[in-house]
Amino acid sequence: MSEIRGKLCIVTGANSGIGRETALGLARNEANLVMVVRNQERGNQARNEIASQSGNNSIDLMVCDLSSMESIRRFIQEFKAKYGRLDVLINNAGAVFYKRQVTDEGYERTLAVDYLAPFLLTNGLLTLLKSSAPSRIVNVSSGLYTRGKIDFDDLQSEKKYAGMKAYSNAKLMILMFTYELAERLRNDGVTVNAVLPGFVATNLGKSSGSRSQAFMFGLMRPFQISAQKAAETLLYLASSKDVEGVTGKCFSKKKQVPTSQASHDEAKWKILWTATTKLLSISDQE
Repeated sequence: MSEIRGKLCIVTGANSGIGRETALGLARNEANLVMVVRNQERGNQARNEIASQSGNNSIDLMVCDLSSMESIRRFIQEFKAKYGRLDVLINNAGAVFYKRQVTDEGYERTLAVDYLAPFLLTNGLLTLLKSSAPSRIVNVSSGLYTRGKIDFDDLQSEKKYAGMKAYSNAKLMILMFTYELAERLRNDGVTVNAVLPGFVATNLGKSSGSRSQAFMFGLMRPFQISAQKAAETLLYLASSKDVEGVTGKCFSKKKQVPTSQASHDEAKWKILWTATTKLLSISDQE
């Protein structure tokens, strides 16, 4: 992955799970890394470990609460002020909440973290990605997207809420966002692809707010692949010459995979984009 040497890369949710392993892989291959984390203390610990294991000290830590659109906007401004370019953006962070929670800004929390956050963050950094072209965006979805269904009259699951259903819906939205954004950026030198990482041993269930659900995630650990293995596809899309210029696709195990008919409904891509910008009170591209 020498192609990534010296490139400036952002990884969200970089202190644990797939994000941490992706950050470590980038650092080992001499990328300039910005780890985006929610918790300063845990982030510092992960950063120090990655620096030690990789021998790379070009690792910055920036704190951002991805459930807060205000925090994301603040991060975007701070990042732009600090850095003049961005070569790779990896939207990895994710969470699922067993009980419906609403953020201070009025967003359902699973939707906020898993879909609204990468949408807002990506759009806010597009000017840098375009000016740094050729550049890459990697969005982490989930195989559970196949269980998702988008109700444009109830995007925030106010009528009926189930944690894994909300998560599945958001991961379908991420795929649709990936495909629509790829079309919008086709002539800008910025590629956008999605990853289905597989059934991975991560801390996802711990965020659910349910002891029973977290326990169930724990019981399934023997059947899960490692975060290190799952991170291989993210690293491949971030750095490999094999996918240079490839955009608007979905990958699993470093291979392109087809996704559902529902995810390829181009009319709904555009409806979802418009609904999202309205929900976030932003212009077509912020």
